[in-house]
Amino acid sequence: MNDKAWLLKERQALPLDIKVRMSLDRITEWYNYWKGKAYVSFSGGKDSTVLLYLVRSIFPDIEAVFVDTGLEFPEIWGFVKSIDNVTWLRPKIKFPEVIEKYGYPAISKEVSQQIYEAKTTKSEKLLHKRLCGGDNKYKSGKIPEKWKYLIPCDIKIGHKCCDALKKRPIKKYEKQTGKAPIVGIMAIDSQARKQKYIRRGTCNSFSGKIESNPLSFWTDSDVWEYIRKYDVPYSQIYDMGYDRTGCMFCMFGVHLEKGENRFQRMRRTHPKQWDYCINKLGCGKVLDLIGVDYNSATPLFEKKQKEVKNEEANRAKLATNGV
Repeated sequence: MNDKAWLLKERQALPLDIKVRMSLDRITEWYNYWKGKAYVSFSGGKDSTVLLYLVRSIFPDIEAVFVDTGLEFPEIWGFVKSIDNVTWLRPKIKFPEVIEKYGYPAISKEVSQQIYEAKTTKSEKLLHKRLCGGDNKYKSGKIPEKWKYLIPCDIKIGHKCCDALKKRPIKKYEKQTGKAPIVGIMAIDSQARKQKYIRRGTCNSFSGKIESNPLSFWTDSDVWEYIRKYDVPYSQIYDMGYDRTGCMFCMFGVHLEKGENRFQRMRRTHPKQWDYCINKLGCGKVLDLIGVDYNSATPLFEKKQKEVKNEEANRAKLATNGV
């Protein structure tokens, strides 16, 4: 493990009060560097909610920016509407157009991009890389063998959903306003974000991708501790069994979820959106293709429901018999 990786690990182990002070220092540095021309990227999720609360504890008038992709949970929309000084952005293209033009977001961003390129490229060199790997000992860039059957498939798989629905509106906003983003991502979110932090060794990036990530060394438990300690309001979606609140119909990583997956949960909590997603948008056929069950609840949930029904039946039987 290199020095920067050790540094991240040490920072992640710090107590919350020290992390708060460190994050506030980084926020102040960013805000002052840009002479106040900064904004908070606000998704309505717990991480960006804590970030906004933290930033506004020292810069109360800072603007929050929310990108309404049309794919957010209703509980997220409702929560965002309850927050003051939020600018709403909307993409020019909608999700049905994205999947028609670019394909469905499935498996992972990396694999979906590899599949998309293998199906659309006119470059023999790129096609060879996607099928056989790059010219190095790691054979990087190769589509995993288990997903190669998706290449000749009629169903489009693609990686450009986030770019079309989120990144383009944000880039347009930044160009028009000249404001620099403060974003609530953390190194624990993914391997890619962890490696990005390790490469930088800092939260504030003033070159390359201009961005401040003052919560980079925080963990999920830090976020919830901060919410409880400071009584921070948050979206009720987290009280419905969800721990992530991205786009409702995104299929990235769902094949890795254990127990009740996001689509099974959606069927319980948001049946209308589930029906629209699975049947009208065609996400069901994609999930069938990659072997993900979107109908059945987890065995544990089914068992619990069966126990409740049996208990109710026994009570009714006892009441009938006068017991």
